Amino acid sequence: MTKFGRVLVTGGAGFIGSHLSRRLLEEGCEVIVFDNLLTGSMNNISELLGHPRFSFEHYDVTNYLHVDGALDAILHFASPASPKDFERLPIQILKVGSLGTHKALGLAKAKGARFLLASTSECYGDPDVSPQPETYWGNVNPVGIRGVYDEAKRFAEAMTMAYHRHHGVETRIVRIFNTFGPRMQIDDGRAIPNFFAQAIRGEDVTVYGDGSQTRSINYVSNLVEGLWRLLGSDHPTPVNIGSEAEISMLELAKKIIDLVGSSSKIVYGELPPDDPKVRRPDTTIARTVLGWEPEISPTEGLERTRDYFVEALSKA
Repeated sequence: MTKFGRVLVTGGAGFIGSHLSRRLLEEGCEVIVFDNLLTGSMNNISELLGHPRFSFEHYDVTNYLHVDGALDAILHFASPASPKDFERLPIQILKVGSLGTHKALGLAKAKGARFLLASTSECYGDPDVSPQPETYWGNVNPVGIRGVYDEAKRFAEAMTMAYHRHHGVETRIVRIFNTFGPRMQIDDGRAIPNFFAQAIRGEDVTVYGDGSQTRSINYVSNLVEGLWRLLGSDHPTPVNIGSEAEISMLELAKKIIDLVGSSSKIVYGELPPDDPKVRRPDTTIARTVLGWEPEISPTEGLERTRDYFVEALSKA
């Protein structure tokens, strides 16, 4: 596998970025993190701050990007990504997906660095094909509430491929499916943090719609393993990384209530606009090209995540 000495992680103080930064350090990399802490947190990287091969800069990557010295890789993970952020931070999401990606790609070109874009299953929108292969173009509402995130990532993919084709930048694109684990925000707005927080507090657990909509949930360490393999591969076009273990939101709510041992009741709320009815990756490329399979099952991952939320809520 290609050796990566010095790497930049944008959004490295976020949920996934912080887990990725730890893995890169374990692999012997020197890790530089840029994050404006809009949705990231210093708590996520507090254990890394004293590491001799780790450095952090509080920086907005939509501005001019400069790093002294050589860079072997840039992993672009900067972006708010929670449903609550689509209404709260729409302009920032669009700017980091467009301007931020442009600045990061420019730096990759200047340094001769490999570039890995964190894209998303949201590129598929509310899909009418299941499971979703990378060849599926998606069913996205560009002017809906979710459109700011969907279109920012779709634009970022187009920009990344343009730099690959026009400038010869080595590119890797990961389409991340629903990922969960420790260091998620308690008030994240996504199903798993919501369900855990409500169940642990003994509150009613809110399921939106009738709960029949599905997601394929993947524990964060599985994703990070896929990211590391993708970074070292020679596959320049998008790759789905996610679990094929599809579960309905109603089933997931019941499972989390049981895991917590809560007496919470399930209540129903109005389904948000453009909420996808199904979400399940076709992982053929990940399996055949990267040799990747999830190691941690959804159940084991949820047990680990329960312990994190119990501790986090006890301190809140």
